[in-house]
Amino acid sequence: MILMTKKFNIFLIIPVILLMLTACNALKPEKVNTRETPVNAQERARKNIEQGSGVSINSILKNRGGTNFEFSSSNPMWRASLEILDFLPLSTVDYSGGMIVSDWYTGESSSEAIKISIRFLSNEVRSDSIKIIVHKKKCSGNQNCKIALLSNSKISQELRGTILKKAAEFKKESKKKK
Repeated sequence: MILMTKKFNIFLIIPVILLMLTACNALKPEKVNTRETPVNAQERARKNIEQGSGVSINSILKNRGGTNFEFSSSNPMWRASLEILDFLPLSTVDYSGGMIVSDWYTGESSSEAIKISIRFLSNEVRSDSIKIIVHKKKCSGNQNCKIALLSNSKISQELRGTILKKAAEFKKESKKKK
């Protein structure tokens, strides 16, 4: 019985050793062409940094303070849009993506509903920094509904004007606070 376990251990140990030896062979360092790689350490470091594979203190210090954190409460267009659309049920509100999408809203007529999508193209308070899309759904019966895109409709124009006025007020208030 003892003889059987020794044979079993040998059959188990040999494949493990072979596996380890072949794995070590895969970790061999790559051959380097010394004609292309500088011998001097400073030149090698400079070359690595130029290729983007190294880090220098200057590159770290140059990127310091370069980030621009902006919150939704600091963007007057975003704040104005949310305040104007506060009566609508919203399905998607994504500040990082610059998008507000309302759910279908049924007003006085139960056979008609509208859906408003607002896309922010810029953080500036300008008429071309916001894109408003209005869809209208008209239903006749339970399952017979037609959806139409209202391009340059009165609703989108009034909404754009109202949002821009409110955003201008918010911007003016924030300048007074500063």
